Amino acid sequence: MDTQMYLAYDYPLLSMFWTMLWLFLWVLWFILLFRVIADILRDDSMGGWGKAGWMAFVILLPFLGVLVYVIARGKSMGRREIDHAREKQQAFDAYVRETAGSGGSRPSRAEELRRLADLRTRGDISEEEFQQAKALVLNDDRSSAPTGATTTPR
Repeated sequence: MDTQMYLAYDYPLLSMFWTMLWLFLWVLWFILLFRVIADILRDDSMGGWGKAGWMAFVILLPFLGVLVYVIARGKSMGRREIDHAREKQQAFDAYVRETAGSGGSRPSRAEELRRLADLRTRGDISEEEFQQAKALVLNDDRSSAPTGATTTPR
């Protein structure tokens, strides 16, 4: 075999297009199949036998099973996906609020100063007590203050 073989001539552009299309559809099919399986397992409204039946249908007859599942439960599948995304977002927001909060149970300086100003405005503490507590808050010398000194009303 002295002649060189050029693969580009044996595999025309249209054949390459069809191969790419089939590859894309194959990947898309597996994504849909796994999303349907995940939705079956995630659905809290369906009982164990219902899940087992759908799983058997989807695994034994995958094309027909997925088609029937999407027709029968497609709308609720979208709702469950949206609910799941909202739950994840709420959990993330709660985590961020907890983590980026005021450092645990210890309030920030601004919160303590606001609370002291409210106590002074209501007349629960005198101006002298307010100034002492304010100096403690601003110096961040909370360990020397007696417990409850800034919040106990007279």
